[in-house]
Amino acid sequence: MSNEELTSEQSLAANGKSFHWARRFLGHHMGGEAASLYAFCRLLDDMADGDIENGPARLAAIRADLLAGRQGDDPAFRTFLPLMREKRFPPDVLVALIDGLLEDQAEEVALADEAALLRYAYRVAGTVGLLMCHVLDCHAPAARAHAIDLGIAMQLTNIARDVLEDAGMNRRYIPADWVGGAGPADIRAAAQAPGSPLCRDVTDAVGRLLDLAESFYASGAIGYRYLPMRAHLAIAVAARVYRQIGIQLREHDLAWHDGRQVTSKATKLRCSLLALASFRHRMGAPDAGHDRRLHVALRGLPYVA
Repeated sequence: MSNEELTSEQSLAANGKSFHWARRFLGHHMGGEAASLYAFCRLLDDMADGDIENGPARLAAIRADLLAGRQGDDPAFRTFLPLMREKRFPPDVLVALIDGLLEDQAEEVALADEAALLRYAYRVAGTVGLLMCHVLDCHAPAARAHAIDLGIAMQLTNIARDVLEDAGMNRRYIPADWVGGAGPADIRAAAQAPGSPLCRDVTDAVGRLLDLAESFYASGAIGYRYLPMRAHLAIAVAARVYRQIGIQLREHDLAWHDGRQVTSKATKLRCSLLALASFRHRMGAPDAGHDRRLHVALRGLPYVA
């Protein structure tokens, strides 16, 4: 069954298990809006991948409609428009998201360097952080940079988890200069030779991805204070659960070639309890400001100072 045939709640449950777990902490109304945003972003991803009939053409039409400020004819976009207007989602952020999804449609995805990696992560995930600010009634300008960073952190974790799976789709998000310019086919071959120099280089690169993610998770967590209490808990839980994937990767010696890490329900529950500790930061010192060094590579993108 196509994701377009699912309700937003069904789409979230089927495609975003970590976020589906965290969604329950948001309550009915806000949780429903978050699910609707997730489901629309998922549909855009499916369109880009060609998993929906005429998907790439539909995606291009939605992008054009966003730029022109019109409602267009696409049924998925028309369904999404009332929420977009009510929550005042910035069209340029949605366009940036689409641009990131389109970047994945190259015959071979092979990012050149860390700057390209971070710009990609902004487009496909930092943008979602910005959109979630609107869903969560978080309108403090200072919160935006932290929301971007949390999205980027999760995407870096995602990339670290899916190195082999992505290579199977002819995609290499690890920067070329981290792995000696190896392409997706080289990484697929290295997975069959765990003791090879390239396999070790990729293992080191996965560790480097997770180290980079930690910097962005730390910045993202600073932004929780700008959220309503219930939203704070939900986002802290989502971050803890997603970060756990990287922790488990490290516990398994960064064995990227042994299949993806998943979190059990018991682990999700433990992460949820640990997320409660994040409330102490609401009472701490005021936000000292965002570390602009994290966004040097992102300059020129929407809401990047």
